[in-house]
Amino acid sequence: MNSYKDIFEVLKSKVSEGAVFSLSQPEDALHGDFATNISFILAKDKGGSPKSVAEELVPVLQEELIDIVEKIEVAGPGFINFFLKDEIRTDEVKELAEGAVVISENKGKVMVEYTDPNCFKVFHIGHLMANAIGEATARLYEASGYDVMRVCYPSDIGRNVAMGVWGVMQKENEKPKADAELKDKISFLGMCYAFANGEFESNEKSKASIAEVNKAIYEGTDLPTGEAGVKVMEVYAEGRALSLEYFDKLYEKLGTTFDKTIFESEVAEPGAEIVKANMGKIFEESDGAVVYKGEQDGLHTRVFLTTQGLPTYEAKELGNYEKKLESLPEASFYVVITANEQNEYFKVVNKVTQKIHPELTDKLVHIGHGMMRLPSGKMASRTGNVIGAEDLLDMITEKLKEKLADKVVAFSDSTQLLNDIAVGAIKFSILKQAPGGDIVFDFDKSISFEGDSGPYLQYTHARICTLLEKAKEADINTESYVVENPERELEQVLIGYRQTLEKSFKDLGPHHIVQYLLSLTRAFNAMYGRTQIVDVNNKEKSAYYVMLATATQKILAHGLHTLGIKAPERM
Repeated sequence: MNSYKDIFEVLKSKVSEGAVFSLSQPEDALHGDFATNISFILAKDKGGSPKSVAEELVPVLQEELIDIVEKIEVAGPGFINFFLKDEIRTDEVKELAEGAVVISENKGKVMVEYTDPNCFKVFHIGHLMANAIGEATARLYEASGYDVMRVCYPSDIGRNVAMGVWGVMQKENEKPKADAELKDKISFLGMCYAFANGEFESNEKSKASIAEVNKAIYEGTDLPTGEAGVKVMEVYAEGRALSLEYFDKLYEKLGTTFDKTIFESEVAEPGAEIVKANMGKIFEESDGAVVYKGEQDGLHTRVFLTTQGLPTYEAKELGNYEKKLESLPEASFYVVITANEQNEYFKVVNKVTQKIHPELTDKLVHIGHGMMRLPSGKMASRTGNVIGAEDLLDMITEKLKEKLADKVVAFSDSTQLLNDIAVGAIKFSILKQAPGGDIVFDFDKSISFEGDSGPYLQYTHARICTLLEKAKEADINTESYVVENPERELEQVLIGYRQTLEKSFKDLGPHHIVQYLLSLTRAFNAMYGRTQIVDVNNKEKSAYYVMLATATQKILAHGLHTLGIKAPERM
Protein backbone atom coordinates (compact mmCIF):
# COMPACT_ATOMS: atom_id res chain seq x y z
CA MET A 1 0.00 0.00 0.00
CA ASN A 2 1.28 3.45 -0.92
CA SER A 3 -1.29 6.20 -0.50
CA TYR A 4 1.12 8.83 -1.78
CA LYS A 5 1.57 6.96 -5.04
CA ASP A 6 -2.19 6.36 -5.40
CA ILE A 7 -2.97 10.07 -4.97
CA PHE A 8 -0.09 11.11 -7.22
CA GLU A 9 -1.28 8.89 -10.08
CA VAL A 10 -4.80 10.31 -9.90
CA LEU A 11 -3.44 13.86 -9.93
CA LYS A 12 -1.11 13.03 -12.80
CA SER A 13 -4.11 12.05 -14.92
CA LYS A 14 -5.52 15.56 -14.53
CA VAL A 15 -2.62 17.46 -16.10
CA SER A 16 -1.02 17.43 -19.53
CA GLU A 17 1.96 15.17 -20.11
CA GLY A 18 5.15 16.68 -18.76
CA ALA A 19 3.40 19.11 -16.42
CA VAL A 20 5.15 19.41 -13.06
CA PHE A 21 3.18 19.67 -9.83
CA SER A 22 4.02 18.91 -6.22
CA LEU A 23 2.51 16.48 -3.76
CA SER A 24 4.04 16.66 -0.31
CA GLN A 25 3.30 16.39 3.37
CA PRO A 26 2.23 19.62 5.10
CA GLU A 27 4.44 20.77 7.97
CA ASP A 28 1.37 20.88 10.23
CA ALA A 29 -0.45 17.55 10.58
CA LEU A 30 -3.71 19.48 11.05
CA HIS A 31 -3.53 20.39 7.36
CA GLY A 32 -3.84 16.77 6.28
CA ASP A 33 -1.60 13.94 5.18
CA PHE A 34 -0.71 15.37 1.77
CA ALA A 35 -1.07 18.68 -0.05
CA THR A 36 -0.75 19.62 -3.74
CA ASN A 37 -0.38 22.76 -5.84
CA ILE A 38 -1.93 21.15 -8.93
CA SER A 39 -4.64 23.83 -9.12
CA PHE A 40 -2.03 26.48 -9.84
CA ILE A 41 -0.73 24.41 -12.76
CA LEU A 42 -4.20 23.78 -14.16
CA ALA A 43 -5.22 27.44 -13.75
CA LYS A 44 -2.44 28.48 -16.14
CA ASP A 45 -3.85 26.21 -18.85
CA LYS A 46 -7.58 26.63 -18.24
CA GLY A 47 -7.71 30.17 -16.97
CA GLY A 48 -9.47 31.25 -13.81
CA SER A 49 -8.09 31.41 -10.31
CA PRO A 50 -6.31 28.45 -8.68
CA LYS A 51 -8.92 28.50 -5.92
CA SER A 52 -11.86 28.17 -8.33
CA VAL A 53 -10.05 25.38 -10.19
CA ALA A 54 -9.42 23.61 -6.88
CA GLU A 55 -13.06 23.88 -5.85
CA GLU A 56 -14.13 22.26 -9.14
CA LEU A 57 -11.51 19.53 -8.86
CA VAL A 58 -12.10 18.45 -5.26
CA PRO A 59 -15.42 16.56 -5.85
CA VAL A 60 -13.83 14.66 -8.74
CA LEU A 61 -10.82 13.70 -6.63
CA GLN A 62 -13.03 12.75 -3.70
CA GLU A 63 -14.94 10.30 -5.88
CA GLU A 64 -11.84 8.73 -7.42
CA LEU A 65 -10.04 8.41 -4.08
CA ILE A 66 -13.05 7.43 -1.98
CA ASP A 67 -11.44 4.16 -0.86
CA ILE A 68 -8.48 5.83 0.87
CA VAL A 69 -9.38 9.47 1.54
CA GLU A 70 -11.66 10.67 4.35
CA LYS A 71 -11.93 14.22 3.05
CA ILE A 72 -10.30 16.71 0.69
CA GLU A 73 -10.21 20.44 1.39
CA VAL A 74 -9.23 23.60 -0.46
CA ALA A 75 -6.78 25.71 1.53
CA GLY A 76 -5.59 29.27 1.07
CA PRO A 77 -5.36 30.56 -2.51
CA GLY A 78 -5.91 27.13 -4.06
CA PHE A 79 -3.89 24.38 -2.39
CA ILE A 80 -5.65 21.03 -1.96
CA ASN A 81 -5.22 19.04 1.26
CA PHE A 82 -5.87 15.30 1.49
CA PHE A 83 -6.91 13.61 4.75
CA LEU A 84 -6.49 9.83 4.69
CA LYS A 85 -8.90 7.50 6.41
CA ASP A 86 -7.44 6.52 9.78
CA GLU A 87 -7.54 2.81 8.98
CA ILE A 88 -5.73 3.36 5.66
CA ARG A 89 -2.92 5.31 7.31
CA THR A 90 -2.59 2.76 10.10
CA ASP A 91 -2.58 -0.17 7.65
CA GLU A 92 0.17 1.51 5.66
CA VAL A 93 2.26 1.91 8.81
CA LYS A 94 1.64 -1.75 9.64
CA GLU A 95 3.01 -2.73 6.23
CA LEU A 96 6.13 -0.71 7.00
CA ALA A 97 6.47 -2.49 10.33
CA GLU A 98 6.05 -5.95 8.80
CA GLY A 99 7.77 -5.66 5.43
CA ALA A 100 10.57 -3.88 3.65
CA VAL A 101 10.89 -0.16 4.30
CA VAL A 102 11.85 0.48 0.68
CA ILE A 103 11.42 -1.78 -2.33
CA SER A 104 13.33 -0.58 -5.40
CA GLU A 105 13.73 -2.24 -8.77
CA ASN A 106 17.22 -2.59 -10.18
CA LYS A 107 17.99 0.60 -12.08
CA GLY A 108 21.54 -0.08 -13.23
CA LYS A 109 25.04 0.70 -12.03
CA VAL A 110 26.73 3.83 -10.73
CA MET A 111 30.31 4.71 -9.87
CA VAL A 112 30.89 7.12 -7.00
CA GLU A 113 34.35 8.58 -6.35
CA TYR A 114 35.01 10.31 -3.05
CA THR A 115 37.42 11.07 -0.18
CA ASP A 116 40.57 11.18 -2.39
CA PRO A 117 43.24 11.86 0.29
CA ASN A 118 46.83 12.89 -0.39
CA CYS A 119 49.84 10.73 0.41
CA PHE A 120 52.39 12.47 2.66
CA LYS A 121 49.65 14.82 3.92
CA VAL A 122 47.32 14.61 6.89
CA PHE A 123 43.89 13.06 6.32
CA HIS A 124 42.15 16.18 7.53
CA ILE A 125 38.61 17.25 8.37
CA GLY A 126 38.07 18.31 4.75
CA HIS A 127 38.49 14.67 3.77
CA LEU A 128 35.89 13.82 6.41
CA MET A 129 33.45 16.12 4.60
CA ALA A 130 34.10 14.37 1.29
CA ASN A 131 33.89 10.92 2.87
CA ALA A 132 30.64 11.56 4.73
CA ILE A 133 28.91 13.12 1.72
CA GLY A 134 30.33 10.53 -0.67
CA GLU A 135 29.32 7.54 1.43
CA ALA A 136 25.81 8.94 1.94
CA THR A 137 25.53 9.63 -1.80
CA ALA A 138 26.58 6.06 -2.61
CA ARG A 139 24.00 4.70 -0.17
CA LEU A 140 21.30 6.97 -1.59
CA TYR A 141 21.92 5.39 -4.99
CA GLU A 142 21.80 1.91 -3.43
CA ALA A 143 18.55 2.67 -1.60
CA SER A 144 17.11 3.84 -4.92
CA GLY A 145 17.90 0.59 -6.74
CA TYR A 146 21.41 1.07 -8.16
CA ASP A 147 24.45 -1.16 -7.79
CA VAL A 148 27.27 1.12 -6.67
CA MET A 149 31.00 0.84 -7.24
CA ARG A 150 32.83 2.97 -4.66
CA VAL A 151 36.09 4.43 -5.95
CA CYS A 152 38.88 6.34 -4.24
CA TYR A 153 41.42 8.40 -6.20
CA PRO A 154 44.32 9.12 -3.83
CA SER A 155 47.05 11.53 -4.86
CA ASP A 156 50.36 9.63 -4.82
CA ILE A 157 52.31 11.70 -7.35
CA GLY A 158 52.77 15.34 -8.23
CA ARG A 159 54.28 18.43 -6.65
CA ASN A 160 52.59 17.97 -3.27
CA VAL A 161 53.97 14.45 -2.98
CA ALA A 162 57.38 15.69 -4.09
CA MET A 163 57.25 18.25 -1.29
CA GLY A 164 56.55 15.48 1.20
CA VAL A 165 59.43 13.34 -0.10
CA TRP A 166 61.84 16.28 -0.14
CA GLY A 167 60.75 17.26 3.39
CA VAL A 168 61.44 13.74 4.69
CA MET A 169 64.87 13.83 3.05
CA GLN A 170 65.66 17.07 4.90
CA LYS A 171 64.33 15.79 8.24
CA GLU A 172 65.77 12.29 8.05
CA ASN A 173 67.40 12.50 11.49
CA GLU A 174 64.02 13.37 13.08
CA LYS A 175 62.30 10.34 11.61
CA PRO A 176 60.37 8.14 14.12
CA LYS A 177 61.82 4.72 14.91
CA ALA A 178 60.64 1.68 12.99
CA ASP A 179 58.54 0.45 15.94
CA ALA A 180 56.82 3.82 16.47
CA GLU A 181 53.03 4.10 16.33
CA LEU A 182 51.55 4.55 12.86
CA LYS A 183 49.94 7.81 13.98
CA ASP A 184 53.36 9.20 14.98
CA LYS A 185 54.83 8.26 11.61
CA ILE A 186 51.96 9.98 9.82
CA SER A 187 52.38 13.06 12.01
CA PHE A 188 56.03 13.16 10.96
CA LEU A 189 55.06 13.02 7.27
CA GLY A 190 52.62 15.89 7.80
CA MET A 191 55.27 17.95 9.55
CA CYS A 192 57.73 17.31 6.71
CA TYR A 193 55.17 18.39 4.13
CA ALA A 194 54.42 21.61 6.03
CA PHE A 195 58.15 22.36 6.28
CA ALA A 196 58.67 21.70 2.56
CA ASN A 197 55.73 23.88 1.61
CA GLY A 198 57.21 26.78 3.56
CA GLU A 199 60.57 26.28 1.87
CA PHE A 200 58.96 26.02 -1.57
CA GLU A 201 57.28 29.39 -1.13
CA SER A 202 60.24 31.22 0.39
CA ASN A 203 63.43 29.64 -0.93
CA GLU A 204 64.20 29.47 -4.67
CA LYS A 205 66.91 26.85 -4.17
CA SER A 206 64.53 24.58 -2.26
CA LYS A 207 61.86 25.19 -4.89
CA ALA A 208 64.22 24.03 -7.65
CA SER A 209 65.24 20.99 -5.62
CA ILE A 210 61.62 20.00 -5.06
CA ALA A 211 61.00 20.32 -8.81
CA GLU A 212 63.88 17.88 -9.42
CA VAL A 213 62.41 15.42 -6.93
CA ASN A 214 59.02 15.74 -8.62
CA LYS A 215 60.53 14.93 -12.03
CA ALA A 216 62.46 12.00 -10.56
CA ILE A 217 59.31 10.47 -9.07
CA TYR A 218 57.50 10.75 -12.41
CA GLU A 219 60.44 9.02 -14.09
CA GLY A 220 60.89 6.48 -11.28
CA THR A 221 64.54 7.37 -10.76
CA ASP A 222 66.80 8.59 -7.95
CA LEU A 223 68.80 11.79 -7.70
CA PRO A 224 72.22 12.38 -6.15
CA THR A 225 71.42 13.24 -2.53
CA GLY A 226 74.79 14.31 -1.19
CA GLU A 227 75.97 13.16 2.20
CA ALA A 228 72.52 12.06 3.36
CA GLY A 229 72.59 9.15 0.95
CA VAL A 230 68.80 8.94 0.87
CA LYS A 231 67.20 7.51 -2.26
CA VAL A 232 64.21 9.43 -3.60
CA MET A 233 62.25 6.34 -4.62
CA GLU A 234 62.91 4.61 -1.29
CA VAL A 235 61.55 7.59 0.63
CA TYR A 236 58.64 7.82 -1.78
CA ALA A 237 57.73 4.12 -1.52
CA GLU A 238 57.94 4.06 2.27
CA GLY A 239 55.91 7.24 2.76
CA ARG A 240 53.30 6.15 0.22
CA ALA A 241 52.86 2.77 1.93
CA LEU A 242 52.50 4.40 5.36
CA SER A 243 49.91 6.83 4.02
CA LEU A 244 47.83 4.09 2.41
CA GLU A 245 47.96 1.96 5.57
CA TYR A 246 46.73 4.94 7.57
CA PHE A 247 43.94 5.70 5.11
CA ASP A 248 42.68 2.11 5.36
CA LYS A 249 42.62 2.38 9.15
CA LEU A 250 40.49 5.52 8.95
CA TYR A 251 38.14 4.06 6.33
CA GLU A 252 37.43 1.18 8.72
CA LYS A 253 36.57 3.62 11.50
CA LEU A 254 34.34 5.65 9.19
CA GLY A 255 32.50 2.62 7.82
CA THR A 256 33.68 2.93 4.22
CA THR A 257 34.86 0.08 2.01
CA PHE A 258 36.09 1.03 -1.45
CA ASP A 259 35.60 -1.40 -4.31
CA LYS A 260 38.41 0.09 -6.35
CA THR A 261 41.34 2.45 -5.86
CA ILE A 262 42.70 4.38 -8.84
CA PHE A 263 46.03 6.01 -8.04
CA GLU A 264 47.06 9.31 -9.54
CA SER A 265 50.36 7.68 -10.55
CA GLU A 266 48.42 5.16 -12.67
CA VAL A 267 46.70 7.80 -14.76
CA ALA A 268 49.47 10.34 -15.35
CA GLU A 269 50.91 8.71 -18.47
CA PRO A 270 47.54 7.66 -19.99
CA GLY A 271 46.24 11.18 -19.35
CA ALA A 272 49.21 12.73 -21.12
CA GLU A 273 48.73 10.40 -24.10
CA ILE A 274 45.05 11.37 -24.37
CA VAL A 275 46.03 15.03 -24.51
CA LYS A 276 48.66 14.39 -27.19
CA ALA A 277 46.18 12.33 -29.24
CA ASN A 278 43.75 15.25 -29.29
CA MET A 279 46.17 18.05 -30.20
CA GLY A 280 44.60 20.36 -32.74
CA LYS A 281 41.13 18.99 -32.02
CA ILE A 282 40.63 19.88 -28.36
CA PHE A 283 44.03 21.07 -27.17
CA GLU A 284 46.60 23.55 -28.47
CA GLU A 285 50.03 24.86 -27.55
CA SER A 286 50.38 28.09 -25.60
CA ASP A 287 53.72 29.47 -24.38
CA GLY A 288 55.28 26.01 -24.40
CA ALA A 289 52.43 24.35 -22.51
CA VAL A 290 49.39 22.47 -23.84
CA VAL A 291 46.03 24.02 -22.98
CA TYR A 292 42.32 23.74 -23.56
CA LYS A 293 40.77 27.08 -24.51
CA GLY A 294 37.55 26.81 -22.56
CA GLU A 295 36.21 30.22 -23.54
CA GLN A 296 34.79 28.66 -26.70
CA ASP A 297 32.45 26.64 -24.46
CA GLY A 298 31.70 29.38 -21.96
CA LEU A 299 34.40 28.14 -19.60
CA HIS A 300 38.03 29.15 -19.05
CA THR A 301 41.47 28.10 -20.27
CA ARG A 302 43.32 25.42 -18.31
CA VAL A 303 46.74 23.82 -18.74
CA PHE A 304 46.84 20.06 -19.37
CA LEU A 305 50.58 19.58 -20.04
CA THR A 306 53.23 21.79 -18.42
CA THR A 307 56.16 23.35 -20.25
CA GLN A 308 58.18 20.36 -18.96
CA GLY A 309 55.72 18.04 -20.69
CA LEU A 310 54.32 16.75 -17.39
CA PRO A 311 50.58 16.09 -17.07
CA THR A 312 48.66 18.44 -14.79
CA TYR A 313 45.79 17.40 -12.53
CA GLU A 314 43.48 18.07 -15.48
CA ALA A 315 45.30 15.61 -17.75
CA LYS A 316 45.43 13.01 -15.00
CA GLU A 317 41.68 13.40 -14.57
CA LEU A 318 41.25 12.34 -18.21
CA GLY A 319 43.31 9.24 -17.46
CA ASN A 320 41.20 8.67 -14.36
CA TYR A 321 38.03 8.64 -16.46
CA GLU A 322 39.63 6.12 -18.83
CA LYS A 323 40.32 3.82 -15.89
CA LYS A 324 36.74 4.25 -14.72
CA LEU A 325 35.40 3.36 -18.15
CA GLU A 326 37.58 0.25 -18.21
CA SER A 327 36.25 -0.80 -14.79
CA LEU A 328 32.55 -0.03 -15.30
CA PRO A 329 31.72 0.89 -18.91
CA GLU A 330 28.00 0.24 -18.37
CA ALA A 331 27.56 2.76 -15.53
CA SER A 332 24.55 5.06 -15.77
CA PHE A 333 26.42 7.80 -13.90
CA TYR A 334 29.97 8.61 -12.85
CA VAL A 335 29.77 10.75 -9.70
CA VAL A 336 32.66 12.68 -8.15
CA ILE A 337 32.55 14.47 -4.78
CA THR A 338 35.12 17.21 -4.08
CA ALA A 339 35.43 20.54 -2.30
CA ASN A 340 33.71 23.57 -3.84
CA GLU A 341 37.07 25.02 -4.85
CA GLN A 342 37.15 22.42 -7.63
CA ASN A 343 33.73 23.28 -9.06
CA GLU A 344 35.07 25.34 -11.97
CA TYR A 345 37.88 22.85 -12.51
CA PHE A 346 35.37 20.02 -12.99
CA LYS A 347 33.26 22.04 -15.39
CA VAL A 348 36.30 22.12 -17.67
CA VAL A 349 37.41 18.52 -17.06
CA ASN A 350 33.91 17.13 -17.62
CA LYS A 351 33.41 19.19 -20.78
CA VAL A 352 36.70 17.93 -22.22
CA THR A 353 35.86 14.35 -21.22
CA GLN A 354 32.51 14.61 -22.99
CA LYS A 355 34.23 15.92 -26.12
CA ILE A 356 36.48 12.85 -26.08
CA HIS A 357 33.62 10.51 -25.10
CA PRO A 358 30.30 11.93 -26.36
CA GLU A 359 28.54 8.89 -24.92
CA LEU A 360 29.26 10.28 -21.44
CA THR A 361 27.16 13.40 -21.99
CA ASP A 362 24.69 13.68 -19.09
CA LYS A 363 26.47 10.85 -17.26
CA LEU A 364 29.14 12.87 -15.44
CA VAL A 365 28.02 14.27 -12.08
CA HIS A 366 30.12 16.50 -9.85
CA ILE A 367 29.03 17.39 -6.31
CA GLY A 368 30.89 20.20 -4.57
CA HIS A 369 30.92 20.51 -0.80
CA GLY A 370 31.84 23.32 1.57
CA MET A 371 34.50 23.45 4.25
CA MET A 372 34.31 22.24 7.82
CA ARG A 373 35.47 24.87 10.25
CA LEU A 374 36.19 24.56 13.93
CA PRO A 375 35.55 27.49 16.26
CA SER A 376 39.20 28.52 15.69
CA GLY A 377 38.61 28.87 11.94
CA LYS A 378 39.45 27.12 8.68
CA MET A 379 42.14 24.45 8.75
CA ALA A 380 45.16 24.96 6.47
CA SER A 381 47.37 21.98 5.66
CA ARG A 382 49.93 24.09 3.81
CA THR A 383 50.94 25.81 7.04
CA GLY A 384 50.73 22.74 9.22
CA ASN A 385 47.77 24.20 11.13
CA VAL A 386 45.62 21.24 10.21
CA ILE A 387 43.06 19.26 12.19
CA GLY A 388 43.46 15.59 11.39
CA ALA A 389 40.39 13.38 11.05
CA GLU A 390 41.67 11.00 13.71
CA ASP A 391 42.46 13.92 16.02
CA LEU A 392 38.87 15.12 15.73
CA LEU A 393 37.53 11.60 16.34
CA ASP A 394 39.76 11.25 19.40
CA MET A 395 38.62 14.61 20.79
CA ILE A 396 34.96 13.67 20.39
CA THR A 397 35.53 10.21 21.87
CA GLU A 398 37.15 11.73 24.96
CA LYS A 399 34.26 14.15 25.38
CA LEU A 400 31.82 11.25 25.08
CA LYS A 401 33.69 9.30 27.76
CA GLU A 402 33.40 12.29 30.10
CA LYS A 403 29.74 12.79 29.24
CA LEU A 404 28.81 9.16 29.82
CA ALA A 405 30.98 8.55 32.87
CA ASP A 406 28.24 9.38 35.39
CA LYS A 407 25.37 7.88 33.40
CA VAL A 408 24.01 4.36 33.61
CA VAL A 409 25.08 3.14 30.19
CA ALA A 410 25.96 -0.47 29.49
CA PHE A 411 28.60 -0.96 26.81
CA SER A 412 28.94 -4.41 25.29
CA ASP A 413 31.95 -3.15 23.35
CA SER A 414 32.68 0.33 24.63
CA THR A 415 35.50 1.09 22.19
CA GLN A 416 33.45 0.22 19.11
CA LEU A 417 30.31 1.90 20.45
CA LEU A 418 32.15 5.12 21.31
CA ASN A 419 33.65 5.14 17.81
CA ASP A 420 30.21 4.62 16.26
CA ILE A 421 28.75 7.49 18.28
CA ALA A 422 31.70 9.78 17.49
CA VAL A 423 31.47 9.02 13.77
CA GLY A 424 27.71 9.51 13.93
CA ALA A 425 28.19 12.90 15.59
CA ILE A 426 30.54 14.07 12.85
CA LYS A 427 28.51 12.70 9.94
CA PHE A 428 25.27 14.18 11.28
CA SER A 429 26.93 17.60 11.60
CA ILE A 430 28.14 17.38 8.01
CA LEU A 431 24.97 15.95 6.47
CA LYS A 432 22.34 18.05 8.24
CA GLN A 433 22.60 20.78 5.60
CA ALA A 434 22.86 20.79 1.81
CA PRO A 435 26.34 19.69 0.60
CA GLY A 436 27.45 23.04 -0.85
CA GLY A 437 27.65 25.08 2.35
CA ASP A 438 30.39 25.50 4.95
CA ILE A 439 29.74 24.21 8.45
CA VAL A 440 31.08 25.16 11.87
CA PHE A 441 31.52 22.03 13.94
CA ASP A 442 30.12 22.55 17.44
CA PHE A 443 31.54 19.94 19.84
CA ASP A 444 28.87 20.24 22.53
CA LYS A 445 25.88 20.22 20.17
CA SER A 446 27.33 17.38 18.12
CA ILE A 447 27.40 14.96 21.07
CA SER A 448 24.13 15.98 22.72
CA PHE A 449 21.77 13.10 23.50
CA GLU A 450 18.83 15.49 23.75
CA GLY A 451 19.17 17.94 20.88
CA ASP A 452 19.42 17.70 17.11
CA SER A 453 22.41 15.40 16.81
CA GLY A 454 23.60 12.04 15.59
CA PRO A 455 23.80 10.60 19.13
CA TYR A 456 20.20 11.75 19.75
CA LEU A 457 19.02 9.67 16.78
CA GLN A 458 21.22 6.72 17.78
CA TYR A 459 19.99 6.83 21.38
CA THR A 460 16.35 6.91 20.27
CA HIS A 461 16.98 3.85 18.09
CA ALA A 462 18.64 1.99 20.96
CA ARG A 463 15.79 2.90 23.33
CA ILE A 464 13.21 1.56 20.87
CA CYS A 465 15.18 -1.68 20.50
CA THR A 466 15.09 -2.13 24.28
CA LEU A 467 11.37 -1.37 24.26
CA LEU A 468 10.71 -3.97 21.57
CA GLU A 469 12.61 -6.59 23.59
CA LYS A 470 10.34 -5.88 26.55
CA ALA A 471 7.30 -6.22 24.27
CA LYS A 472 8.59 -9.57 23.05
CA GLU A 473 9.13 -10.77 26.62
CA ALA A 474 5.57 -9.66 27.43
CA ASP A 475 4.30 -11.69 24.45
CA ILE A 476 2.61 -8.72 22.80
CA ASN A 477 1.50 -9.73 19.30
CA THR A 478 1.15 -6.91 16.77
CA GLU A 479 -0.91 -9.07 14.41
CA SER A 480 -4.02 -8.07 16.32
CA TYR A 481 -4.49 -4.70 17.97
CA VAL A 482 -7.09 -2.17 19.02
CA VAL A 483 -6.75 1.49 18.04
CA GLU A 484 -8.54 3.71 20.53
CA ASN A 485 -6.83 6.99 19.69
CA PRO A 486 -4.73 6.88 16.51
CA GLU A 487 -1.34 8.57 16.72
CA ARG A 488 -1.94 10.60 13.57
CA GLU A 489 1.15 12.79 13.79
CA LEU A 490 3.55 9.85 14.15
CA GLU A 491 1.70 7.85 11.50
CA GLN A 492 1.87 10.77 9.06
CA VAL A 493 5.61 11.08 9.56
CA LEU A 494 6.12 7.34 9.13
CA ILE A 495 4.29 7.09 5.81
CA GLY A 496 6.32 10.03 4.48
CA TYR A 497 9.69 8.28 4.58
CA ARG A 498 9.58 6.89 1.06
CA GLN A 499 8.84 10.32 -0.38
CA THR A 500 11.68 11.81 1.65
CA LEU A 501 14.02 9.17 0.28
CA GLU A 502 12.89 9.93 -3.27
CA LYS A 503 13.44 13.66 -2.74
CA SER A 504 16.89 13.04 -1.25
CA PHE A 505 17.85 10.94 -4.25
CA LYS A 506 16.45 13.45 -6.73
CA ASP A 507 18.44 16.28 -5.12
CA LEU A 508 21.37 14.04 -4.08
CA GLY A 509 20.82 15.75 -0.76
CA PRO A 510 21.17 13.56 2.36
CA HIS A 511 20.09 16.55 4.47
CA HIS A 512 16.45 15.77 3.65
CA ILE A 513 16.82 12.41 5.41
CA VAL A 514 18.50 14.05 8.41
CA GLN A 515 15.64 16.50 8.86
CA TYR A 516 13.08 13.72 8.37
CA LEU A 517 14.70 11.51 11.02
CA LEU A 518 14.66 14.40 13.48
CA SER A 519 10.93 14.87 12.85
CA LEU A 520 10.39 11.14 13.28
CA THR A 521 12.25 10.93 16.59
CA ARG A 522 10.41 13.99 17.93
CA ALA A 523 7.04 12.49 17.00
CA PHE A 524 7.95 9.11 18.50
CA ASN A 525 9.38 10.58 21.70
CA ALA A 526 6.25 12.71 22.11
CA MET A 527 4.15 9.54 22.00
CA TYR A 528 6.61 7.72 24.26
CA GLY A 529 6.36 10.48 26.86
CA ARG A 530 2.58 10.28 27.21
CA THR A 531 1.90 6.59 26.55
CA GLN A 532 2.55 3.30 28.28
CA ILE A 533 3.70 1.43 25.21
CA VAL A 534 4.24 -1.99 26.80
CA ASP A 535 1.16 -2.68 28.93
CA VAL A 536 0.75 -6.32 29.94
CA ASN A 537 -2.72 -5.54 31.31
CA ASN A 538 -4.01 -4.36 27.93
CA LYS A 539 -2.08 -6.25 25.28
CA GLU A 540 -4.34 -5.46 22.32
CA LYS A 541 -4.10 -1.72 22.93
CA SER A 542 -0.38 -2.05 23.62
CA ALA A 543 0.09 -3.98 20.36
CA TYR A 544 -0.82 -0.87 18.36
CA TYR A 545 1.88 1.19 20.05
CA VAL A 546 4.41 -1.61 19.68
CA MET A 547 3.58 -1.76 15.96
CA LEU A 548 4.29 1.98 15.70
CA ALA A 549 7.54 1.50 17.61
CA THR A 550 8.54 -1.31 15.25
CA ALA A 551 7.92 0.83 12.17
CA THR A 552 9.83 3.72 13.74
CA GLN A 553 12.80 1.50 14.59
CA LYS A 554 12.95 0.05 11.08
CA ILE A 555 12.82 3.45 9.41
CA LEU A 556 15.34 4.94 11.84
CA ALA A 557 17.72 2.06 11.13
CA HIS A 558 17.24 2.39 7.37
CA GLY A 559 17.66 6.16 7.44
CA LEU A 560 20.77 6.07 9.62
CA HIS A 561 22.27 3.36 7.42
CA THR A 562 21.61 5.48 4.33
CA LEU A 563 23.48 8.34 6.01
CA GLY A 564 26.39 6.03 6.81
CA ILE A 565 25.68 6.19 10.56
CA LYS A 566 25.53 3.06 12.73
CA ALA A 567 22.26 2.34 14.55
CA PRO A 568 23.27 0.77 17.90
CA GLU A 569 20.83 -1.55 19.62
CA ARG A 570 22.33 -0.71 23.03
CA MET A 571 23.57 2.60 24.41
